Amino acid sequence: MKKPFLATDVVIQYKGGVVLVKRKNEPYRGKWALPGGFVRYGERVELAAIREAREETGLRVKLQRLFGVYSDPERDPRGHVVSVCFLARRVGGKLKAASDADEVEIFKRVPWKKLAFDHAQILKDARFR
Repeated sequence: MKKPFLATDVVIQYKGGVVLVKRKNEPYRGKWALPGGFVRYGERVELAAIREAREETGLRVKLQRLFGVYSDPERDPRGHVVSVCFLARRVGGKLKAASDADEVEIFKRVPWKKLAFDHAQILKDARFR
């Protein structure tokens, strides 16, 4: 029996903007995305979100709240991926691209047409304009 993959995405509010990473790998190589990734077996989604944010952006974050679960089977071309999405704020670390991110930036104006996956919808739902 096939099962969906579990992932997290994190909307990090920082310096009046939102932190986005430029994807180094397919799918959506070169597009901007929220920090996030797959939950490891035995890992809580909250800890996965914190880990992925640190791995991709260099920032230590505190999760403020869960604001959505995105489960459209077509949201990721690799297969059915369910993402648990959190709003977070920086509590430490230095902004630097790492892991599977080519670049990391703070955007005060979201590059809506250059976003990967369904991250435009996630940002709208998080009320980030």
